[in-house]
Amino acid sequence: MQNELLMIASIFVFFGGLVVFFRFFGKQGIFAWTVIATIAANIEVLILVHAFGLDTTLGNVIFASSFLATDMMSEIYGKKEASRCVKIGILANVTFILISQSWFLYIPAEGDTMAEPIRTVFSNTPRVMLASLFAYAICEMFDVWAYHAWWKWTEKKFKDKKGYLWVRNNGSTLVSQLMNVLVFNLLAFAGVFPWNTIGEILVFGYGIFVITTFMDTPFVYLARRISEKHPELLKD
Repeated sequence: MQNELLMIASIFVFFGGLVVFFRFFGKQGIFAWTVIATIAANIEVLILVHAFGLDTTLGNVIFASSFLATDMMSEIYGKKEASRCVKIGILANVTFILISQSWFLYIPAEGDTMAEPIRTVFSNTPRVMLASLFAYAICEMFDVWAYHAWWKWTEKKFKDKKGYLWVRNNGSTLVSQLMNVLVFNLLAFAGVFPWNTIGEILVFGYGIFVITTFMDTPFVYLARRISEKHPELLKD
């Protein structure tokens, strides 16, 4: 039960943390959270846990917060800044891959006790992070496009530019998260885990994303409300 409780609690911690970053730092806070979320998720995903009766990797919830970040950016700052947020996430991933792999160029001292454990963890990182980078780039760019496509449709259909936030938020994220689950897990874990385990990861992973997609909607509304009450956050 511990794993299940931690996963549920992490939804509120990570989504709430992103909103706090936005409240105190505005646009820059969303950028900063995107970097944290994408790198942390790619490390967490190396850990396989058992929860809700299935095996799954960690990282799903904090990675879901990166989709919340682009939706907040789209809603408050527009499509251009949301696309910029995605590009920052991509660059952060590339930079971390290069930095983490450069560590292995050094010859450890005789008294070193950490090089081998770190090598064990990060020797698998390039494949996982490249898979994540590819999935992230495709799915997040699609998410930004879909968010604004839904926005144009609801505005034209209902003559309401501000309304129907929940439609554009959920309509874009549910599809982009399905794309992400399929692309990332097949590229990262084919040949690493048995196919039945991969199947469980796919089912559980998308299940988590469906839940987090619906649960992140109130946080988008909250962020928009904060931006309305604090117009100084809209300044660069």
